[in-house]
This record gives sequence, C-alpha cells and structure tokens, in this order.
Amino acid sequence: MQKFDRLTGVAAPLPVVNIDTDMIIPKDYLKTIKRTGLGKGLFAEARYNEDGSENPDFVLNKPAWRNASILIAGDNFGCGSSREHAPWALLDFGIRCVISTSFADIFYNNCFKNGILPIVVSQDDLDKLMDDARRGANATVSIDLEAQEIRGPDGGVIKFDVDAFKKHCLLNGLDDIGLTLEKAASIDTYETQAAENRPWL
Repeated sequence: MQKFDRLTGVAAPLPVVNIDTDMIIPKDYLKTIKRTGLGKGLFAEARYNEDGSENPDFVLNKPAWRNASILIAGDNFGCGSSREHAPWALLDFGIRCVISTSFADIFYNNCFKNGILPIVVSQDDLDKLMDDARRGANATVSIDLEAQEIRGPDGGVIKFDVDAFKKHCLLNGLDDIGLTLEKAASIDTYETQAAENRPWL
C-alpha cells in the first residue's frame, strides 16, 4: 500500500450529504476484483450523460478540479453498502484524502486499508474548506498526517484527530497483509517450533 505522510493538492468541493457507495461507484462497475481501472467509474452517474459524454456541470469534469487529489464532501460520506470498490475508485482516480463532518463506519475503515486518509472536521471547518476548494486550482490544500494538520491556501491551520494505529498504518503503507508480514520472523519461529514439536502434522 502506498504510504501517506504529506499531501498538497487541489481540493474539489462536493457539498452533497449522504453520498453513498453506489453514487461513488455504481453497481455496473463491480464485475472486477482488480483495484485498477475503476477511476473511470467514479461518480459515473453524475459525471456522464446518458450518451456517455461528460457532464460539464459535475465538479470533477471542470478544468479547475479535474486533477483533484482531495475531496471536500458533505455529511455521512460513504454510506450505503460496504463495497470496497468505492475507495478503490477514489484512489484510482487520484483522490488520496476525503474530508467531511462524518463517514459511514465501513467506508471509513476501508479508506485506511487502501491508502486514503478520511478526515473528520467540524461543520465550521468544513465550511471554510469548502470555500477554499471553490476557488479552484489556484488554491491548494495541504495535509500533514504526522502533525495532524490541514493547511488552507491562506495559511489557516485546522487540526484533526486520527486513531494512532490507523495513523501508523498509513504513514508506513501497511495494509492487513503488510501488518502480518511485519511479524514474519515470529511466524517463521512459531512454524519451525510447531513442526519440531508435532512432526506428525
């Protein structure tokens, strides 16, 4: 998993509440278990018209936010089904951080397991960040996970909380497999001793 320590990039404003996982990645794109290639399906029903052409009114199709790496979203982001394709699609598009006032629990945890930092802030702070994001590509936002700080384009700082274990995993690029491999030496020792003590197995 790609490490996350600092990120500076364009933030796209998406002031919609209750964005569910079906809106993030519609069911038509769930026929694969590959984590790549799903970016084209991100917010597909809002990004594309019925004929497949881009909807020019959707934020990620506008020139200022086409290369956004941060998403500023409304309350209860990621609700709905537990599909892991939702964080995969965000990551494949290039979104590494989502900021909201709240997240659905399963989506929130899936983000950390896929190298995305979900940040919970107050409504007042979200409103400030939304205003910053609306300024487009000329107003970048910086995220410092180690310091747990968000810096706006005008130098304002917003502190955020994050679980220490989840922070450790992101900073070191550790998903569930990576965490297991950290214990490889202990696992090898156990397996060797088990084979010696129970050779009939």
